[in-house]
Amino acid sequence: MEGKTKRNEAPLRPPLEWRRTSFWDEERLFEEMERVFDICHGCRRCLTLCPTFSTLFELVDESSTMRLDGVAREDYWRVVERCYLCDLCYATRCPYIPPHERMVDFPHLMLRAKAVRYRKRGGGSLGERLSISPDALGGVAAIPVLGRMVCAAIDNPLTRRLLRVPSETGLAGCRRDTLRWRLARRSDMSGKSARQMVGEGVVLFVTCHGNYRFPEVGEHLIAILEHNAVPVVVVERERCCGMSGLEGGDLEGVRKAKEFNLQRLAKWVGKGWKVLVLQPSCLQLFRRWLPALFPDDEMVRRVGMAVLDPFEYLMSFHHAERLKTDFRHALGVVVCHLPCRLRVDGSGAGIRELLSLIPDTYVEMVEGCAGSGCAPSGGGARDSGMGERIRQIMPDHYGSACMLAGRCIEMERADGSRVEHPLALLRKAYGI
Repeated sequence: MEGKTKRNEAPLRPPLEWRRTSFWDEERLFEEMERVFDICHGCRRCLTLCPTFSTLFELVDESSTMRLDGVAREDYWRVVERCYLCDLCYATRCPYIPPHERMVDFPHLMLRAKAVRYRKRGGGSLGERLSISPDALGGVAAIPVLGRMVCAAIDNPLTRRLLRVPSETGLAGCRRDTLRWRLARRSDMSGKSARQMVGEGVVLFVTCHGNYRFPEVGEHLIAILEHNAVPVVVVERERCCGMSGLEGGDLEGVRKAKEFNLQRLAKWVGKGWKVLVLQPSCLQLFRRWLPALFPDDEMVRRVGMAVLDPFEYLMSFHHAERLKTDFRHALGVVVCHLPCRLRVDGSGAGIRELLSLIPDTYVEMVEGCAGSGCAPSGGGARDSGMGERIRQIMPDHYGSACMLAGRCIEMERADGSRVEHPLALLRKAYGI
């Protein structure tokens, strides 16, 4: 395709050498956490960035010495648990990243800590293992009778405590009419192979959330692509990209997911097709984390270069003067939350640019952690302040490019309003 997409040049960093014996040495891990945490405590530039750093600084400030030496080592895990590996601190805020002599790589350190803990626990509790298996959870939830029973059990606060299920693990939002189930009813969307398709198009990596919890988002994207005469297929089989496993420290699980998914995506990439992902965490996994974990894997590199955010792709289409702008409906004032993972990669700018093409539409982007670790059901939302910021603007529509963050914002507002994914707004403007 002609046209250029905007993508930030991420700061260079060494690969994560997780196959070395020293990586798994717990004493060395604690020594490195002490070194880095002490540097962060003295700097505090990331105080307002996310709850990970506020947790760290509160531990220090409330300790007997008001220094890191007053914080017990076991409390370090409270910091590790709050990190969702968005990479924003490394990419945008930290002044000590390599090649600085202090060599601070906070996200890599948090991943190392998660991995060491996961291995030491033998995979963690049943609840923790469930939280990093979204495909399995979604599959169970889609079963008519059993699914309802399991959903009720997992979303019960007592069951959560007994099984040690993290608050962000929820099944109530899973759908029986998954995106794959919906698309299977369309003969033009199923059974297509790379050999059968000619020309240049896109292959949609549905993702676990896009399939089980938010199937309408994928339908919005497909409708928009078809309206613009873009050939689109859905990868025949896939697994969770691996981001859930990464956040849980299951590096071997990430490797298995990588091998399964890339084997199926590589044939489309070899034809020159682009890979579109519905969730920003998948985008970041393919572009940043897999290359760090598997720096010598050529397939990782080639597929990572072909993976795009939907708005990034659509804006490249617009720059090539191939995007239809026959919008039929104005949207008025739109507030869209820009997820941290898109801020890291620089691909989120396309959201504002594209929605601003719609006549009589004003787009306001808001940034900040929206609490992607909030409980999707039954547990309430963490007060990120995002809901109040949006309320003050009084928009006609609001949403987030991250499906989970959007749900958290909706829960935080708790005023009966409904979040709308920016793809849903674009489809509404087209009138299709």
